[in-house]
Amino acid sequence: MMRCFIVAFAVFIAGSSAEFIVLKSTQNQIFREGSWPVPGERIPDIISLAMGFSVEEDLPWPGLGVGNLFQRPRATVLVTITGVNKLPVPDSAISYPTENVVPYSVDSVVNSIHALFSEEMPVVLQLAPIEERVYMVGKANTVFEDLADTLRQLRTRLEQDNSIIPSLPVSSLNKFDETDRLFLSELQVLMDIVSLLSRHKHLARDNIPDIYSLELTGLEEIKKRYGQDSVKYKDAVKILSDILQKFSDEIYSIYAGNAVVVAVTVESFEMPLIRKSRSILASEAISNPGSPYNLAYQYNFDYSVVFNIILWLMIGLALAVIVISYSLWNMDPGYDSIIYRMTNQKIRMD
Repeated sequence: MMRCFIVAFAVFIAGSSAEFIVLKSTQNQIFREGSWPVPGERIPDIISLAMGFSVEEDLPWPGLGVGNLFQRPRATVLVTITGVNKLPVPDSAISYPTENVVPYSVDSVVNSIHALFSEEMPVVLQLAPIEERVYMVGKANTVFEDLADTLRQLRTRLEQDNSIIPSLPVSSLNKFDETDRLFLSELQVLMDIVSLLSRHKHLARDNIPDIYSLELTGLEEIKKRYGQDSVKYKDAVKILSDILQKFSDEIYSIYAGNAVVVAVTVESFEMPLIRKSRSILASEAISNPGSPYNLAYQYNFDYSVVFNIILWLMIGLALAVIVISYSLWNMDPGYDSIIYRMTNQKIRMD
């Protein structure tokens, strides 16, 4: 019996190699406490629904509540951390086990934001510091133009007096070590994002939703080099947890409590997180220029909704016109019209 219990516990631990953590949520609670497993392949859909956008397929996950339909979060921050399956978080955070975690991107969420708020230019930032992949759209081009995003810039940033190094606790990490420096550079990027947003707080006061997707892989590199039981890895996990909590508190404060900060921890992905580079400002063509047969573009999942709205609105207007026209045609001017009635009385009085 004890052996069966140990095997079952080992299987549970092996299956819980990832976690979905809600560090901060809006005042209108969107996420509900529970131990419901999060489908890893649907993480972008969860982010999209939390922001008030629709998705192509229904998501029967009970951890996502309805919230206030008229007050959606003005900012959503998704931090993906590889190299750890469980991160120490405060008691106020809500965590869920995650199943079948696969590489994902928030491109579908970005497309939804662009479709609805293309003229307002929302802030969109997708960043992977170690892999030197950065994607900025809208007002992010001006807000984060000074953000260090290459390894050379990050090394220079760590050498500056106002870097994150003096504020870190004493640990076994060394900024001159290449692996440690990569990890510290990611922490520096988190705090630089907060610093730059603090200078542009007016962006957090509008009604345009912003999205940030940040990928942190420095902890995984430390784990690969020094091992999971090493002092450096344990120090890095503790420091990352503290910086991530501080980062979420600052973001939540800048957006006046109307922001969602989510962290996804996973041991490792089978393949790196890759996103295709494209311009979100490019509008869709009416025809499909990539088709050699001059075919029309494929309708999206909003087509049926828009079609029904227009169809029944036109039917209602047509019926209203018919009823009004029939009533006017069969109206007795001497009895139904107040104009003729007043005129006849005046004539009789005269």
